[in-house]
Amino acid sequence: MKHFIFSLAVGGSLLFSGCGNTPAPQDPNRITVACYYFPNYHTHDARNDRHKGDGWSEWEVVKAAKPCVEGQQQPIIPAWGYSDEKDPQVMAQKIDAAADNGIDVFIFDWYYYNDGPFLNRALDEGFLGAPNRDKLKFALMWANHDWLDIHPYVKGDEQVVLYPGTVTPETYDKICDHIIKDYFLQPNYWMVEGKPYFSIYDVQKFVENFGSVDAARAAMDRLREKAVAAGLKGVHWNLVTWGNPVLPGEKAAEDTPGLLKRLGFDSGTSYVWIHHTPLPDLQTDYFTAKDAYFSFWDKAKAEYPVPYYPNVTMGWDPSPRYVERTADGSLQN
Repeated sequence: MKHFIFSLAVGGSLLFSGCGNTPAPQDPNRITVACYYFPNYHTHDARNDRHKGDGWSEWEVVKAAKPCVEGQQQPIIPAWGYSDEKDPQVMAQKIDAAADNGIDVFIFDWYYYNDGPFLNRALDEGFLGAPNRDKLKFALMWANHDWLDIHPYVKGDEQVVLYPGTVTPETYDKICDHIIKDYFLQPNYWMVEGKPYFSIYDVQKFVENFGSVDAARAAMDRLREKAVAAGLKGVHWNLVTWGNPVLPGEKAAEDTPGLLKRLGFDSGTSYVWIHHTPLPDLQTDYFTAKDAYFSFWDKAKAEYPVPYYPNVTMGWDPSPRYVERTADGSLQN
């Protein structure tokens, strides 16, 4: 059995990541390919409308991007135009392109805070409403980090947390019931060894929800029990592991192998190479990041008590999300 996810953040930076699946019986050597999907490219998300203005999506950041260094290609104009991913027909085009080119799964970056969901319309309306949705599996990666006002971030401005990543145990129980009923039981939800795959982005935020590692482990077991009661075989808990903080305010876990074991995760993976190596320059050679990541991969295979599913990052250019103020106070990429 080979376990691998090929993950691509659709609509944002490109990356690849690994995880497990039961291969098709007719081809025992086939690798499962999955793509992270960051869903900030649809209009009329209630939070974005409230904070950014009616109809805003991250396409506005993409459109406004300017080159930061000589030779940089910005703005990047999408071949399909500035499409709205909550439209089932738009998502159907993406599903066809993915499935026809060897991709098996979309892993949606999935947000849910104490006051409810965020950026959910791409999945709930677009993907699940697409007429060809059965061509592709889907899964959730709970992006349980603080949501900061960084779309774009203005250099020197105070970092403002709009939505804290921690939730109450009561909200967590609502999340458990919601994801089982509305996602895990969908016919094309991605199963790993017969169990729905569910990934956590920030393990430290997750533990903070419950106050201790032991309480967090008990909460994970509750989701497993709820899944079994709903007729499933349990839950495949996956942890996104990283050692190099990327988002403002992030803190890397001090003992990832120990947390994987104590919390009872079934596997680990990565989201992007820069979670494992800092980029020394604004323009860093791809192979510098690749070599550093491959060293981490060897270490993870040796130290993690559960399977580690590797990540491949195609490239990383967050510069559209970064602007500076000019002398007159206006904004300049």
